[in-house]
Amino acid sequence: MTHKMNIQEEAARCLLCQDAPCTKVCESGDPARAIRAIRFANEKNVWRWVADCTDADLEKAEQACIHYDRPIRIREMLRSVKCASNPGTSLPSLAIDFCGIHCENPFFLASSAVCTNYEMVARAFDMGWAGVFYKTICKQEIREVSPRFDAVKQGTSFAGFRNMEQLSENPYEVDFDILRRLKQNYPSKVVVASIMGQVEEEWIELAKMAEAAGCDAVELNFSCPQMRLAGMGSDVGQNPELVTFYTVYVKRAVKIPVIPKMTPNITQINNPAMGAYFAGADAISAINTIKSVTMSTSAEVSEKHTVSGYSGRAVKPIALRHILEMAKNPLMKNIQFSGIGGIETWRDALEFIQLSCRNVQVCTAVMEYGYRIIDDLVLGLQTYMQERGVKSLDDIVGERLDSFVLPSDLDRDTMVFPKIDRERCVGCGRCQISCQDGGHQAIVFDLDTRRPRIVGQKCVGCHLCRLVCPVGAIGLAKRMDKKK
Repeated sequence: MTHKMNIQEEAARCLLCQDAPCTKVCESGDPARAIRAIRFANEKNVWRWVADCTDADLEKAEQACIHYDRPIRIREMLRSVKCASNPGTSLPSLAIDFCGIHCENPFFLASSAVCTNYEMVARAFDMGWAGVFYKTICKQEIREVSPRFDAVKQGTSFAGFRNMEQLSENPYEVDFDILRRLKQNYPSKVVVASIMGQVEEEWIELAKMAEAAGCDAVELNFSCPQMRLAGMGSDVGQNPELVTFYTVYVKRAVKIPVIPKMTPNITQINNPAMGAYFAGADAISAINTIKSVTMSTSAEVSEKHTVSGYSGRAVKPIALRHILEMAKNPLMKNIQFSGIGGIETWRDALEFIQLSCRNVQVCTAVMEYGYRIIDDLVLGLQTYMQERGVKSLDDIVGERLDSFVLPSDLDRDTMVFPKIDRERCVGCGRCQISCQDGGHQAIVFDLDTRRPRIVGQKCVGCHLCRLVCPVGAIGLAKRMDKKK
């Protein structure tokens, strides 16, 4: 039996090279860019880069691959791609307003190592990022440790990323001059100053300096999890009273929008968020990194470890949960949200937008793959909107909120059986193993034919089998009433 290649799995093997050798030898297209489109969930637009490539062109590209193990199967992968059904029509605009500020698209750099000087941010703007939440500016002396990063790896990629980095190491006057020049030279881009004070006077002074530099808004960092000094960062974000007080101080001091940034290191994010809301915040950013521990010896600092912030793909479900709780809070009307946490593809961004975020901030994915991911973020979201017939990004902001209910309100009278696709099944038996040892013993496996079979009388529709299937051979049957 012939089985189709898993193109996402093969694309994930690609090293995403700088000055990719496969493209250098291909005279009629850009296979490296096409592979990158697949890697970042934009496979429907692959035709843009390889439409004129012959099989011989792609064979040369494959031979030029420098993968450490074996060449990427470029020809087979690209032949397996299903392109967009209507590639010829113009794509919709991603323009959207946030706190009254016009944004060319919803994609921003998050306050972090990805935006620490003028040259970095200018390059990102030139590549298509709509705005920046510049790395947090403070008046304290920042002394960083080495090494300061660690990662939980999945293959060659980050499943999660841990950092011990604090705030900007530049003198605060230097940073505000950088922001002034950025806004002066890129007037259509959105420049947000992230600030952190230690006392009331510092918050006010830094906010006024941000406004004087021409910044479009100011973000209040109430959430950094690894500050060296007490009473800063997440120490503030865990205290609703301090969030309220500092937000009020800044709101009274400046006319530009004020955006508190919430910490996830708290049981109920609504408590400090409501403090910010009632203090007059224009929007809320969430989330900052999650306090965590990794124990790799290669990440030791003079043979010591500490608790620090975790980010990347692993934290996205947690970030979405915090956004959902705030967006569903009936006491917080008309406040806007900027979503952060594990955003790597346009689909990730879409999930935040559908839960009411009007922009998203990206950090870890840029640290791993570079600013170039903006191409697939923009094109992927545009293609999705085109296929749905959505004309404006505003039309999908918050559209999924009503589909979320309390556990007590879920339908418990019907179920959906899993359904095995015999053509796709490779006979590995993983479904039976998981169901036997972690489910309801509802799958039997014929060792001679290597075929699994679902026992309907035992199946409860938990769908563990569907989730563990490595080839996606288990899908959904129709929903039906449970047997009495």
